[in-house]
Amino acid sequence: MGRVEEFIDVAVIGAGHAGCEAALAAARLGMKTVMFTVSVDSIALMPCNPNIGGSSKGHLVREIDALGGEMGKNIDKTFIQSKMLNKSKGPAVHSLRAQADKSDYSRSMRQVLEQTENLIIKQMEVTELLVSEGILTGVKTYSGAVYHCKAAVLCTGTYLKARCIYGDISSYTGPNGLQAANYLTDSLKKNGVELYRFKTGTPARISRKSVDFSKMEEQKGDETIVPFSFTTEPASVQKEQISCWLTYTNEKTHEIIRQNLDRSPLYSGMIEGTGPRYCPSIEDKVVKFADKNRHQVFIEPEGIHTDEMYIGGMSSSLPEDVQIDMYRSVKGLEHAEIVRNAYAIEYDCIDARQLKLSLEFKNIQGLFSAGQFNGSSGYEEAAAQGLIAGINAVQKIKGKLPLILDRSEAYIGVLIDDLVTKENREPYRMMTSRAEYRLLLRQDNADIRLTEKGYEVGLIDNNRYEKLLQKKEAIKKEIERVRKVHIGAGKEIQEYLKVCGSTELKSSVTLAELIRRPELNYEMLSDLDPERPDLPCDIGEQVNIYIKYEGYLQRQLNQVKQFQKLEQKKIPENMNYDEVPSLRIEARQKLKQYQPASIGQASRIAGVSPADISVLLIYLEKNLHL
Repeated sequence: MGRVEEFIDVAVIGAGHAGCEAALAAARLGMKTVMFTVSVDSIALMPCNPNIGGSSKGHLVREIDALGGEMGKNIDKTFIQSKMLNKSKGPAVHSLRAQADKSDYSRSMRQVLEQTENLIIKQMEVTELLVSEGILTGVKTYSGAVYHCKAAVLCTGTYLKARCIYGDISSYTGPNGLQAANYLTDSLKKNGVELYRFKTGTPARISRKSVDFSKMEEQKGDETIVPFSFTTEPASVQKEQISCWLTYTNEKTHEIIRQNLDRSPLYSGMIEGTGPRYCPSIEDKVVKFADKNRHQVFIEPEGIHTDEMYIGGMSSSLPEDVQIDMYRSVKGLEHAEIVRNAYAIEYDCIDARQLKLSLEFKNIQGLFSAGQFNGSSGYEEAAAQGLIAGINAVQKIKGKLPLILDRSEAYIGVLIDDLVTKENREPYRMMTSRAEYRLLLRQDNADIRLTEKGYEVGLIDNNRYEKLLQKKEAIKKEIERVRKVHIGAGKEIQEYLKVCGSTELKSSVTLAELIRRPELNYEMLSDLDPERPDLPCDIGEQVNIYIKYEGYLQRQLNQVKQFQKLEQKKIPENMNYDEVPSLRIEARQKLKQYQPASIGQASRIAGVSPADISVLLIYLEKNLHL
């Protein structure tokens, strides 16, 4: 009997948030692409929290959209509540967060994939990578079918050798009881890929009928909804929203947990994997923050077609009987009925230091990797990596340079640089504090920063690119105009400023000078500016931010110039560090291990000191005329 043998361009292994973006990018760029999944029911699945965005993660979604990805568009179609977080703080940390209808989100993304040209979905488990002399040539499935390909992207998420655990119950399945991928690990190891064992967890889901919302604080969405995608018409997302609810654990909850810690797989040694520090289980919270007498618990709907509610902030792997007692000790959950038990999930992932900044493996040409398999956590982090890996798989096939975003250009750049440069002993989570240039990397200007790059790659069409150019020109013109508009110190003006809570003018000033006052902004001053052109809100927002924070922005731009000088000093791929005199042994070892692409990247490796960087710079300048 013959076996199935096909020739394709790109194989994407996995259909989670990374796999979806990778497959769409590759197919949209003209490559014959096959997306393999152990279950078509797991496409764009949200096995944990039912939301997209949030602090710093909202930035990632906006950047994915600016580059031509799908996540922002999809959540705009399927959200049930939307909020702009951190509005009381500066624009650098404003982050959009939306509750999704889980089933709608997955269904909608699957529809987009199915309707995309050049893209085929196959429910097949990939069990083997075909590698010849360090070059990927294809993949083999469990049935023995061979798909010869020019590049592949690994997006296995939490499915590889997955094990779900609560109490003493352990089952070798993926999230939500779906089939795990059990065979690819051996092939990866055979090809020299080093693997870690990480874990994540999820809380129980409870029946809405069993919740007493009268004992909780209602959390409503924003009155004016801001879309994630720059292509979504704001008017189209203004709709009725579903409420979330806030309650708290208490001392009784904590006592139940403390009395049963010996039955927790986390503390009994049954779980070997390392969990995420920034999304700990409730057991971890109670142990590590023993001085706190309560923790926030968010009760969030899983969708409009289901009664299931998600208990945010209380993920656990405690036994079923303890879970029942623990959840029922929380105010409003006294009669909670569990639909799905909380569980921890352990899975195989890689040490991402084996990857280049392009997300291609250093020792296997044509093999790329993205998402939780790279040791990150979160849907948004996964999607961002999937998009970049998909783009770069195509760039590799076309013989073009990879798309690499540096730390000064995007949160995506920070994310990937951290993953491939730093040792991550736990699932990596994006945070605003990780971005050194976050005043420049705001979510509101992601299109201005990145859409041109998406256009150059081929994911942004001419129409969208032209609109971007017009927007940039309109912002520039309006900033110039506002600097020239003079406001007199007349009586009416003084009265207007007094109503706005601003001090009176001593003499005539420009409109720009007034905008810089903390209590005023561009929008508020429209009555004093009769010549103002009728501009969209997003242009006014950019004008306001630029003028208000001009000094800070300029200072950060100067810092970026210094940063980029080091990033632009490239290190040859075949660099022999044994030939560099005066390098410390530790630095030599680390540089050999990481093979940094630039002096900038080398400077961020733990164990490489400023003195080592100086030695390296002198050597490169002397020998390679850097």
